[in-house]
Amino acid sequence: MEPPVAVLFDWDNTLIDGWSGITAALNVVLAAWDKPSWTVAEARARIRGSVRDTFPEMFGPDWRRAQQMLRDTMMTQDLGHLTLMPGAEALVEAAARWPGAIVSNKEGNTLRREVAHLGWSARFGAIIGAGDASADKPHPAPIWHALAGIGVKPGREVWYVGDTGSDMQAAHAAGCTAVLVGDAAHDGGLRVLEEVGAAPHLHVEDGHALAILLRKAGAALD
Repeated sequence: MEPPVAVLFDWDNTLIDGWSGITAALNVVLAAWDKPSWTVAEARARIRGSVRDTFPEMFGPDWRRAQQMLRDTMMTQDLGHLTLMPGAEALVEAAARWPGAIVSNKEGNTLRREVAHLGWSARFGAIIGAGDASADKPHPAPIWHALAGIGVKPGREVWYVGDTGSDMQAAHAAGCTAVLVGDAAHDGGLRVLEEVGAAPHLHVEDGHALAILLRKAGAALD
């Protein structure tokens, strides 16, 4: 595979593991609506779309109030739950020679706060979260929005790195190379992704493995 011209990343479960924080904040909202709480495993399995795409069904006409409660709760506690995914630091460093961005379905202001907390804001030319583009993943709009922000045109030379079928669908729809980190077990595995037309163009075990590939790609350009 040819070296990329830009590398874009998903955030949760790709670069950072923030599921304990997401689950804790969501459970505050669920409790306020007298709904059963979720475990971290249930949150991983159930959460696919952004808040604006999923909360209307979960909370009905009150979904915007639920959204604000989730946002407020995340602002008070999410930073204490952040941990890096295996190989994340090496991966971000290996990708630093190319223009980069983050494209996530986490609410935009919360996402940028988390990136800043890790000291990574300067590493990415665009940090796009839910609500920042006209639609959220799996729609390609946020990837295109990020690419416009870093001055790169969509194309197979752009790598979008993520961990879910939604990420792969967004990359395909945006016309970019879909790079899967992990086994997508929460989506049923690679076979299911293939069946729904979301098979990755490139699949790696973890951030360490992708960092090695990017370092080799960079060396080939030197």
